[in-house]
Amino acid sequence: MATSTCPSGHASADPEYCDVCGRAMDGPAPAAVPSGTGPSGTAAPPLPEPEDVPAPDTPCAACGAPLYGRFCEQCGHDSLAAPPPKPVSPPPVATPEPAWPTADTTPAPEPTPEPAVATAWTVTVAADRAYFDTVIGAEGPDAGGITFPPFCPERNFPLRGTQISIGRQSRRRGIDPDIDLTGPPEDPGVSHLHALLVAQDDGTWAVVDLDSSNGVSVNDEVAPLRPNTPRPLADGDRVYLGAWTRLTLRAT
Repeated sequence: MATSTCPSGHASADPEYCDVCGRAMDGPAPAAVPSGTGPSGTAAPPLPEPEDVPAPDTPCAACGAPLYGRFCEQCGHDSLAAPPPKPVSPPPVATPEPAWPTADTTPAPEPTPEPAVATAWTVTVAADRAYFDTVIGAEGPDAGGITFPPFCPERNFPLRGTQISIGRQSRRRGIDPDIDLTGPPEDPGVSHLHALLVAQDDGTWAVVDLDSSNGVSVNDEVAPLRPNTPRPLADGDRVYLGAWTRLTLRAT
């Protein structure tokens, strides 16, 4: 790159102003100082040596533009001055990780069971002709003196409590069964304390033969029940005892 000499004798790449002293390139030359002595007759001090100017095409320390002299033509920075301090960047701010939804591991509450509705049970007592014919056909010792009643209204007994006794009342013996089959009409084959209905844990009932004289049978079973042994019953089961008595259990 071509350079020019300023009036003070400095080499400058800028054709208008000196890169070293800033004097106009076409200005007058400075007055000459007589060599040898100064104003007081003493020797004049030597002119200061020009400061080091960066080599052409050196990048500016402030903006990075190419330098063609001491002063940057882009930003005016003095290349002989201390370089500008580097900007202090703020410390990096930690970015919090996004909170992803997590699966709920809390076990779901168990559904509250609905309260069980208590089942109401009822016993219907009636005279059963088919059962009577079976008893007579067996030709028991008293079969000849027993007749089937011409009229026997049905009677209903609600089952309450845990035990329901079945039989015929006896004031002399102090027996007063819950289901009293004394009549009328009276079934002569029923013992005073013939059978017992026992409530079960599941809400159903069972029948027990209390070692009666003529036994207890259920539904169409031929063999009578074993004495003192509970026999579970279901809705609609039929219990036979005496000469013609039938008890039917109903759940409502």
